[in-house]
Amino acid sequence: MTTKTAWPFGADADRDDPLTALRIPVTGTHPQWRYIATFDRDSEARPTDAEAAMLASFIDEYKTHWFNEHYQQKLAERTLDVDGGCNTTIFHKWGDGDWSYRRGSWQYGPFWVPVSPRLRNGDLDHKSLPPHTLAQTMDRIRTIADDKPMKRWIDWKAARTEVFGGEA
Repeated sequence: MTTKTAWPFGADADRDDPLTALRIPVTGTHPQWRYIATFDRDSEARPTDAEAAMLASFIDEYKTHWFNEHYQQKLAERTLDVDGGCNTTIFHKWGDGDWSYRRGSWQYGPFWVPVSPRLRNGDLDHKSLPPHTLAQTMDRIRTIADDKPMKRWIDWKAARTEVFGGEA
């Protein structure tokens, strides 16, 4: 008889989702825990294996950049990466090559960036971005102002061509 260990995240994160094995929490749009990044369970589509690897790498880049080795080891002892100082990034997939994100702290502005497909090019009074691939969405997250993505992110992707396909 096997005994399952206690799941500290309750209904906030899906314990048995295949993404959880990659340390990618699958949550709703307003997770209760401060995960580094999550995948929205209400997405219209699931990540491919290649996209799941990119999500896991995105989380790893954050840990490598912000946390020292000792704290990274403490995080590795947990099932999912949670830190009280994180502003959780929630990823949503609308369809093939169509991703958006939001931050857990957002209270104003569009709910998703880019906005949902039904709001694109509509009558709303905001700029509508075209669909973004997951890599483009991550680049946007790792960009300050309207410039190009941060050097650390470009270098991270360039060192992981098996995950990002040489897209730097």
